[in-house]
Amino acid sequence: MNIEDNYLEINRDSWNTRTEAHINSDFYNLDAFLKGKSSLKDIELNLLGDLTGKSVLHLQCHFGQDSISLSRLGADVVGVDLSNVAIEQAQKFAEQLNAPVQFICCDVYNLPDHFDRQFDIVFTSYGTIGWLPDLDRWAKIISKFLKPGGTFVFVEFHPVIWMFDSAFKKIEYRYFNSGAIIETEKGSYADKEADIEVKTIGWNHSLGEVFSSLIQNGLVITYFEEFDYSPYNNFSHSVESEPGKFRVAHLADKIPMVYALSAIKTNVGQ
Repeated sequence: MNIEDNYLEINRDSWNTRTEAHINSDFYNLDAFLKGKSSLKDIELNLLGDLTGKSVLHLQCHFGQDSISLSRLGADVVGVDLSNVAIEQAQKFAEQLNAPVQFICCDVYNLPDHFDRQFDIVFTSYGTIGWLPDLDRWAKIISKFLKPGGTFVFVEFHPVIWMFDSAFKKIEYRYFNSGAIIETEKGSYADKEADIEVKTIGWNHSLGEVFSSLIQNGLVITYFEEFDYSPYNNFSHSVESEPGKFRVAHLADKIPMVYALSAIKTNVGQ
């Protein structure tokens, strides 16, 4: 069997392995989160708006910090992730914090087999679509679970970032989707010294691929912006050039690092 055929199992194992290191890392700052600090960043908060009474489906939610943060803002939230270890931890944190969030453990593509409901908002952010081989199937899921007139809110690392090698010294990968990228990594973006090693299978997705998949599945893009910083300190040679804004030191503000978009579902018959 081709290794790509096992991408779900391989990536699930990688996220199961990472979860404990992430929970214990300074990167995720669990102590502050448990004391009430939101894990959400200004980029997505500005797009999400007032969540009071809104229903939100959070795709690829990891161990639930953002899902619980959305709930704290008044939303009725369902979080989804393929890692059973991450979802178990998310459920524990939700119980500990009395957060009424439902968590489902499954692959994004298989969500219709586990759940049938439509939401005011579908949300996903930062390092999510690179784990998915087919964005048309992804956009179909988004459309299926959005109410007519509902909004998709998406924040992601810019595809230009994924063209570079890990040290940002040279262009190593194509901007466009050329098939699976198989890698083995020691440590993790959240703790580069963590005593773990994981194999991953990912895909690069251009902006054109993202836009086309959404448009072809009944969504109208209403907002798009690119940012010359990351709100996370998760890349090599990263420096905090402004409070909460991290850039690769030798590239400064010369490249886009994050983009954000919102889109409205217009196919009212679905």
